[in-house]
Amino acid sequence: MTSSEDRICQNCKNSFTVDASDFAFYERIQVPPPTFCPDCRLERRFMFRNERHLYKRTCSNCKKSTLATIPDESPYKVFCGSCWWSDLWNPLDYGRAYDPNRPFFEQLKELFLDVPVVALGNNYPTLTDSEYVNETGSSKSCYLIFDADLCEHVRYGTRLTSIKDSMELLSVNESELCYEDVNCRKSARLFFSEDCSNCIDVYFSKNLAGCTNCFGCVNLRNKSNYLWNKPLSPENYQKELAALKNSMATTSGIEQVRIKAEEVWKSVPHKFFHGFNNTNISGDYLYNSKNAKHVFQARGVEDAKYCQLIKDGGVKDAYDYTIWGSNVRLVYECIDVGAGANNVKFSFVCALGNTMNLEYAVWCLDVANLFGCSGIRNKKYCILNREYSPEEYETLRNQIIADMEKNPYIDSKGRIWKYGEFLPYELSFYAYNETDAAEHFPIDKSTAIGNGWRWREETPPEHPITMQASELPENILDAKDEVTKEVIQCTECGRGYRIIPTDLEFLRRFSFPLPRLCPGCRHLRRFKRMSPMRLWKRKCQCAGKESSNGAYKNTVGHPHGDKPCSNEFETSYSPDRPEIVYCESCYQSEVV
Repeated sequence: MTSSEDRICQNCKNSFTVDASDFAFYERIQVPPPTFCPDCRLERRFMFRNERHLYKRTCSNCKKSTLATIPDESPYKVFCGSCWWSDLWNPLDYGRAYDPNRPFFEQLKELFLDVPVVALGNNYPTLTDSEYVNETGSSKSCYLIFDADLCEHVRYGTRLTSIKDSMELLSVNESELCYEDVNCRKSARLFFSEDCSNCIDVYFSKNLAGCTNCFGCVNLRNKSNYLWNKPLSPENYQKELAALKNSMATTSGIEQVRIKAEEVWKSVPHKFFHGFNNTNISGDYLYNSKNAKHVFQARGVEDAKYCQLIKDGGVKDAYDYTIWGSNVRLVYECIDVGAGANNVKFSFVCALGNTMNLEYAVWCLDVANLFGCSGIRNKKYCILNREYSPEEYETLRNQIIADMEKNPYIDSKGRIWKYGEFLPYELSFYAYNETDAAEHFPIDKSTAIGNGWRWREETPPEHPITMQASELPENILDAKDEVTKEVIQCTECGRGYRIIPTDLEFLRRFSFPLPRLCPGCRHLRRFKRMSPMRLWKRKCQCAGKESSNGAYKNTVGHPHGDKPCSNEFETSYSPDRPEIVYCESCYQSEVV
């Protein structure tokens, strides 16, 4: 087995390590080791995904207006969901012969420009009354939700599974009647909270499990009628809650509660890691996983490394795999691949049926043995959208791989793309600031252009602003139905947004004030509440009887006694963050 090697990333020029287990995986799936570091590999995958930037444009087939991730001025052909998912067109009509005298990626780029692209990344046949959603399936009556499945009557949320009658969520599953929550599960009537599970009627709380009737609490287990982490009688709790609800009906009142809650959260220790039921792992927000290293926001992952956002679980033997899951095996350098996919490399949006043995495939469903294809469905043995016999396919595939080594694609900045790398940036359908990369790796226009990436200038708003957010009523009780007719200017970014009738109905029901930020800025506020997909080496901050900064007094004795804890770990809490971070042992002593 090859031992570890230090290499220099050909993009950022930083050093990264390929260790012995990495080499073993690459040998197993028959690919060369990467020439980009893990962060740059993740960034380039994100550059092929536009989750949240949506445009009105004309379907290239039926000519009807549709919502799309690709604007009208783009050179790509875009079909609305109805046309793309129909039998009205044949992806094989766009097939072409491979030219051994030209770089393969150059030919693949031309194919992408010819083959129709679907307007939105939805499982279109499974949606009902959900026009304004993206990367979503099996949902009904939803609005502006993204990366979601099995949702009903949900608005403004991302990375959701099995949610009902809720708004403003990030990374939440199996819950209903929730509002403004982050990283929560199996809860009902949970509001302004994060890292909570199996909770009912909880407000402004963090890291609660099995709790009911709690407000402004942190690190509780199976408690009821707690206010600011102090127990009350049921009668007194309801009395205090009624007064707080009156305050929370106003914009200023709810902001004051938010500030106090965050102060309470920061006053107690936080476990260095979010997750449970794991063995031999590193990363964060990781659940029910085994032998998973540098994996973030994932469930049910085994024998994997450098994976992210796997919300459906069932993943085994995967490297550099981002988004989705569900009975997936042997996946490498892919994004948006799932639902039974097996042995898929360098691809995005490939799934369903018996999808297997794919390389450099884009939007290919229920397929097998494809190399460099786009939009193929229910076919086998295709290269550049042309069908071959199994023997012809294998011969040509081997020839292309050899040619990619001898005649690689070289991009505008001199980066070399041979077989074994993900798709070159220049083949992306999107500008950098339209993609998920801009959210996870934010840079300005000059940096993006300097890196050889495209940048899209914002177009003027279609609807003129009719109201400033400061003009919205302070109290939800004063909000009139007519507010749903206004285009309101966001106090953060200045863009216009609307409050739709179902939003107003929900906010009135729970007496929460009207939002003064647009949906995009509200999402970013939730996004910043989750720890980043990055690790820092730190020491436990337990100093014996108290935290090392003196802000928290331990409630019980710890195994290490009065001496500082010697445990070290990797954590997504950076050293400059204000939270008190304890190792698992010290944290469990204080919380459970």
